[in-house]
Amino acid sequence: MEAVGNGARRHKACEMINISARTLERWHKLESNTDGRTNSLRKKPANKLTEAEREELLDIANQPEYCDLSPHKIVPLLADKSIYIASESTFYRILKEENQLTHRLTSKPKKHHKPKALTAKAPNQVWSWDITYLPQTIYGKHFYLYMIIDIYSRKVVGWNVHERESAQYASSLIKQACLDEKVPESQLVLHSDNGKPMKGATMLSTLQTLGVVPSFSRPSVSDDNPYSESLFKTLKYQPGIPLTTRFDVIADAREWVERFVQWYNHEHLHSGIKFVTPEQRHQGIDKVILRKRHAVYTMAKLRHPERWTGRTRDWRHIGAVALNPDKKNEQPSFDNKYKEAA
Repeated sequence: MEAVGNGARRHKACEMINISARTLERWHKLESNTDGRTNSLRKKPANKLTEAEREELLDIANQPEYCDLSPHKIVPLLADKSIYIASESTFYRILKEENQLTHRLTSKPKKHHKPKALTAKAPNQVWSWDITYLPQTIYGKHFYLYMIIDIYSRKVVGWNVHERESAQYASSLIKQACLDEKVPESQLVLHSDNGKPMKGATMLSTLQTLGVVPSFSRPSVSDDNPYSESLFKTLKYQPGIPLTTRFDVIADAREWVERFVQWYNHEHLHSGIKFVTPEQRHQGIDKVILRKRHAVYTMAKLRHPERWTGRTRDWRHIGAVALNPDKKNEQPSFDNKYKEAA
């Protein structure tokens, strides 16, 4: 109040001593000239445990009979013995204060870390694969589509349809895909989820023989395998070849998938790779296509500059593709230079 009497703004003076103007008004009504924060009376809670009760609680929680149990189990067991010390929440609070609130069972839950970031700068460096359902005419039954995609080019490099999930089928598919693509040893990383066919002994043995490094998603985290998930969505919702029918026999399912893969690899202009086909990018001719597109846009802007308020469309070649990138490197790297169009 002395500062206000000397001409200071009340709310500014209150800000200096970290109180609100309403608090100052309340103190003024009480005709108190002292700081009301220094003489506040706070009563201790009536239900606070005594020091002896606190020590008893800790002693019981650490006894061999209860040391592996949570407070939610300790309290009922004590009640069965006609003993009540405190509630479950009080047990938790005191154990936390004593740094004893850790997993109390001998079998601790396994921690699953995000898979290591992978980067593909050329075809046949990082592949992703998964299995999805193809419906049969008998409701509740399915065929199983095994499909491998190259994350750099988005090309489907291997696929097959079977009547069941099997690590043996998976290992045969990866062998054939490596043979078709002429993949040298110790060049390829194969990413998948945590299903049994992916982590089966037969599959892992095959990968070791081929010199292929396995990589796995976290359990129940589909975002760790986004390229295969995206491929399956395209497969099931592509309007030109919709997956609307059910298959009587496995031969029909294989014929349908063969048509889809032909369209996807050779006709589908993929938005993730600047609207070229996966086969064009896999063969490396997408660079020529993108340079031509850039030249077309450059000439169009020279003819009609009034139609552009800034730069032309970005047709730069995507130089690298990342799988599960770190947060600080989430954006894929690009080739930053254009070659002059002829």
